[in-house]
Amino acid sequence: ELPPILNALEVKGRSPKLVLEVAQHLGENTVRTIAMDGTEGLVRGQQVVDTMTSIKVPVGPKTLGRIINVIGEPIDERGPVETKSMSPIHQEAPEFADMNVDQEILETGIKVVDLLAPYTKGGKIGLFGGAGVGKTVLIMELINNVALAHGGYSVFAGVGERTREGNDLYHEMITSGVISLKDDTSKVALVYGQMNEPPGARARVALTGLTVAEYFRDQEGQDVLLFIDNIFRFTQAGSEVSALLGRIPSAVGYQPTLATDMGTMQERITTTKKGSITSVQAIFVPADDLTDPAPATTFAHLDAMTVLSRAISELGIYPAVDPLDSTSRIMDPNVVGEEHYNVARGVQKVLQDYKSLQDIIAILGMDELSEDDKLTVTRARKMQKFLSQPFQVAEVFTGSKGELVKLEDTIKGFKMILNGEMDNIPE
Repeated sequence: ELPPILNALEVKGRSPKLVLEVAQHLGENTVRTIAMDGTEGLVRGQQVVDTMTSIKVPVGPKTLGRIINVIGEPIDERGPVETKSMSPIHQEAPEFADMNVDQEILETGIKVVDLLAPYTKGGKIGLFGGAGVGKTVLIMELINNVALAHGGYSVFAGVGERTREGNDLYHEMITSGVISLKDDTSKVALVYGQMNEPPGARARVALTGLTVAEYFRDQEGQDVLLFIDNIFRFTQAGSEVSALLGRIPSAVGYQPTLATDMGTMQERITTTKKGSITSVQAIFVPADDLTDPAPATTFAHLDAMTVLSRAISELGIYPAVDPLDSTSRIMDPNVVGEEHYNVARGVQKVLQDYKSLQDIIAILGMDELSEDDKLTVTRARKMQKFLSQPFQVAEVFTGSKGELVKLEDTIKGFKMILNGEMDNIPE
């Protein structure tokens, strides 16, 4: 009896447990599989058992505050995950009939995001940024705010990134109270498959994280946040596996099934009648080439983009979100309302005008500008400062109390700057 494709096989008598996923059928009685862990010391003739199902992982509230790997085993040295409910990592995307098509804004409490590039409930957000401009802090603040404002849980999937960063994130979450080791008030479940793992694990760990998030959405009716860091590594691992299986590569050496792999995963991230999964995906852009097939395929699925800019972080403005490059599909008067739309576009216009005046200021100085331009500059500088805010998760480092700002307060504040009510107040 040949095990079907995607079934999990387990190698007998190995510790730690080695799981193999069926990838191809070769003839009548042989299968080719992908290993979810290192295969050192495997010998011909070792017994392998078919588990009769695809890889199953623990789901439910007991996963909060824990770190599991691709096959659902805990890797935080805090004993087993005590839960009865297990879920297979390969599942169908929700049917059209079960989906919820209402566009709703997900308030994050972060001014620059809510005002200029708002997130949709059940939307997909791309997070772009180089090293050290504050991706991790932004992610932690989002986890914190969703827990505070919506009582929702988050799932963090570390896909093919540095183990050191995964470890730092875990400890920072403990320090900032997002994970509690003492009681069950943790707000996030962590799923890690880092750079040192074989490609099979890295290609599947995003699905493990997604499965944990789907449980909170479908069984507990929650609005879940799913973080994937980094979605490019998911594609990269898929391309390694594809080469190992001997498939003919397509453009730039990527797998021929690139769009399918990405689509099967992304289509499961959506809003249903029960709840929603909103995903924030950090996107690494190889050689800064946005037309590379990996990032280009990801863009097709995104609803909003949050771009972090080094130039802004150098001014000491955090979160260093670029107000002109960040976009959102729901920045539309029919979804966010006339007032929000007009204020946001007004703010962007002032900032854009300021940007085009910067060369003149650099060469001739402020005094050579017309009165109107001077006004634009002072308003733009106020806006830039007002777009920054102290984060609750960064209190430990900055010493200033973090703030969660309501959307209506954000709109009101920027409207006052736009209307010139703040012109006589110094920056």
